[in-house]
Amino acid sequence: MGHSHPVFARMYARVRPQLDAQGMAEHRKRLLDGLRGRVLEIGAGDGGNFAHYPAGVTGVVAVEPEPYLRARAGSAAYAAHVPVEVVNGTADSLPLTDGSVDAVVTSLVLCTVPDQTVALAEAFRVLRPGGELRFYEHVAAEPGTGLDRFQRFADATVWSWFSGGCHVHRDTAAAITAAGFTITRLDRFDFGPNPASPHILGTATRPSGRHPA
Repeated sequence: MGHSHPVFARMYARVRPQLDAQGMAEHRKRLLDGLRGRVLEIGAGDGGNFAHYPAGVTGVVAVEPEPYLRARAGSAAYAAHVPVEVVNGTADSLPLTDGSVDAVVTSLVLCTVPDQTVALAEAFRVLRPGGELRFYEHVAAEPGTGLDRFQRFADATVWSWFSGGCHVHRDTAAAITAAGFTITRLDRFDFGPNPASPHILGTATRPSGRHPA
């Protein structure tokens, strides 16, 4: 199936709590703050977001294709404060009907999808008109910088293979806009001294009655 990354999955599950303790948990809280209704989380990993969903969320459908991480997420779902259903699936073919969720959450996952255009079109499809896309992603560095050049080199060589399909040089904010969403909040910051340090965190909405070109 191409979605099993056993070495990376185990490494991620080990490192993720350490990153949360270094500040990532606060980013997760900001990402999810104020959400209400039915939520789809794309690429739930080992369930690191589950503990941060607010009480206004009536249920979360958490899609995760990697078997080891999906099993870990299933365990994390039991400790969540809101109902969480962990399901197998991929970002390019989400197992939900059109307009069936109030919010879509992506958290450090749009770097790994094979095609951001397809994944974001699927997010647009399942989100109700007026619903929110909440995103927290690492992105491409400023053009012309040393980090920009290094990211391009990393993506062209071994980075994606080593890191479970991750790409460090993607302009995810531009892809979100191109998919038909309207970005209403966008924070940019650095987190971690590595090729994936530039991050964005924000909110976009699906305009009512509008479809991507």
